[in-house]
Amino acid sequence: MNHDVPTLVGRARAGDPRSVARLISLVEDGDPRLPEVAAALAPYAGHAQVVGLTGAPGVGKSTTTNELVRHLRATGKRVGVLAVDPSSPFTGGAILGDRVRMQEHTTDQGVYIRSMSSRGQLGGLSAATPQAVRVLEGAGCDVILVETVGVGQAEVEIASLADTTLVLLAPGMGDAIQAVKAGVLEIADVFVINKADRPGADATYRDIQGMLGLGERAPGDWRPQVVRATAVRGEGIDDVVAAIEKHRGWLADTGNLVARRERRAAVEVEAIALGVLRARIGNLREGTALPTLAAQVAAGESDPYAAADELLKGL
Repeated sequence: MNHDVPTLVGRARAGDPRSVARLISLVEDGDPRLPEVAAALAPYAGHAQVVGLTGAPGVGKSTTTNELVRHLRATGKRVGVLAVDPSSPFTGGAILGDRVRMQEHTTDQGVYIRSMSSRGQLGGLSAATPQAVRVLEGAGCDVILVETVGVGQAEVEIASLADTTLVLLAPGMGDAIQAVKAGVLEIADVFVINKADRPGADATYRDIQGMLGLGERAPGDWRPQVVRATAVRGEGIDDVVAAIEKHRGWLADTGNLVARRERRAAVEVEAIALGVLRARIGNLREGTALPTLAAQVAAGESDPYAAADELLKGL
């Protein structure tokens, strides 16, 4: 299937899943037509609610995502899911197993599920995730769920992409200690204590509430919600959705929704610009400028900062 970009975008807007898949593949592959794709999708940006789900492996992110899809579809919303899986540092391959976990939705025309390899990207997402979100927005999704890799405390990149970030926790996984550490717990708009039927759930709930009570907030600031769920049985999902909607209302009422989306756009623009610069710097290795400057630094005739400034003048 090798249609031109306007045809692909038109078919994606009409709900054709193959066209959506093709557009996301163009994004992942860094296709030369990517600027044309972005320009065609620009008029449809900002209409979808983007919800991120993150947390350590084993807390039930995929199960919770699956139940959220079920709930949202029951309300008539069109849902997109981007599930990022870790890639092998040796082969670059990934299992991409989240579609298997959510296979009950794969025949639903109102749901689009895409597994993406992180391709070595740190922070829990793939470098292509922000543009894939734009594709799903263009395809008419009302809500886009982005499930991160699940790598631990440093997995905070989702906060720059999502309107609302859910951090999932589970009893017995050390969260009482993790609650006082910097990192992934600081990005939560909503805490979901999943597997709440297990021993220790009440203690985890109290620990998180205690952590939140220590934080300083100005009047009117958002206080993260803490909800309990047992996603494998579909319990508590109504409370999770209610917390997401409460946060969305706060974002809209305070103007923070626009502010978040502007920050998201800034991150996207910066990433693209840095990618172009890296490509240009890489090309310089084929010329004489970089080897000449490197030789001067190695000989003590120049310093790395002066050489870098000189190199950037040629970009």
